[in-house]
Amino acid sequence: MTGTPGDRPAPTPSTAEAPPAPFTTDDHRARMRRAARAAADAGLDGLLVAPGPDLVWLTGHRPPETERLTMLVLRDGVDPVLVVPTLEAPDAAEAPGGPALTLRDWTDGKDPYDAAVSVLGPRGRFGVSDNSWALHLLGLQRRLPGTTYVALTEALPMLRAVKDAAELERMAAAGAAADRAYEEIRQVPFAGRRETEVAADLAGLLRRFGHSQVDFTIVASGPNGANPHHEAGDRVIRHGDMVVLDFGGLKDGYGSDTSRTVHVGEPDAEEREVHDIVRAAQEAGFRAVRPGAACQDVDRAARAVITGAGYGDRFIHRTGHGIGVTTHEPPYMIEGEQRPLVPGMCFSVEPGVYLPGRFGVRIEDIVTVTEDGGRRLNTTPREMAVVE
Repeated sequence: MTGTPGDRPAPTPSTAEAPPAPFTTDDHRARMRRAARAAADAGLDGLLVAPGPDLVWLTGHRPPETERLTMLVLRDGVDPVLVVPTLEAPDAAEAPGGPALTLRDWTDGKDPYDAAVSVLGPRGRFGVSDNSWALHLLGLQRRLPGTTYVALTEALPMLRAVKDAAELERMAAAGAAADRAYEEIRQVPFAGRRETEVAADLAGLLRRFGHSQVDFTIVASGPNGANPHHEAGDRVIRHGDMVVLDFGGLKDGYGSDTSRTVHVGEPDAEEREVHDIVRAAQEAGFRAVRPGAACQDVDRAARAVITGAGYGDRFIHRTGHGIGVTTHEPPYMIEGEQRPLVPGMCFSVEPGVYLPGRFGVRIEDIVTVTEDGGRRLNTTPREMAVVE
């Protein structure tokens, strides 16, 4: 069985969930004002945002990522300006945040930096979105040698970290869709099939349950499970294999990411023991989530369980990462990150144990911080599932 699992029908209109209410111009205007204010509070003269997730979150505009300069300029107390190629100006104007923008368009054959220079001025320190093209940043530096730049993740790492109620609804819906995919994948055959075939099943299920974008479908069987970022390959899954499943993507613009470890046939005592240790570590990490706790406290809680069980050197990655309009973003649950947790933050809690040449185990939920603790956005069983 390959591709979309079996011949299962897609949800019918009568059972498919209604799409969420779209974000409004006022939503995007408020985000841009908040970002500009945060930049000023951080000692920046403004923000420069290239096409990518930051621009979509701020404006709702999703232009093609090409060599033509498109750049949102945000400065505190000044109306937002979008420098945009003339041929893309109509789409920018019609974007959800378009009415809140002043457009400065430029045509092919003209210097695109003329429009940007007139907005920025000769001096200043600006935050720049991480995915900005070096071509454009170097062009601005050449035209404006009195300006300096800092990566947005370095300057304002928490800009998108705290989700509002509407964003949390989308995050919860994405998590629920990934959960439905997991419940379904447990019903398909594993033994005798290639990892890539099961990964294709997972991708089809994510799309079936509403994902517009599938970012990853890790299917790591047997010894491949000891590689946390194993790419599904041609290995044939065998009876007796432990299989790490890690999958997610975007649904209605917001991310899912969950991991479960299943076993083909009945596991042996050691496999059950390691799985139970990881499950206890994941529970400890979740229990550490509360407002005011440091990000590193989540990592410490999960890591203490695994270290206490004698597998500390086999837990080889951070405990978690933020998630939102991208599947990996700040904050990070890692030793040394003392940033406090705030209600509305969303991140993974995903400890693992990896035994080279043998197998691996990882269990992952997306968690959001509440007023008095945490809430899981993935609710499928964390006990080991036995599959065929």
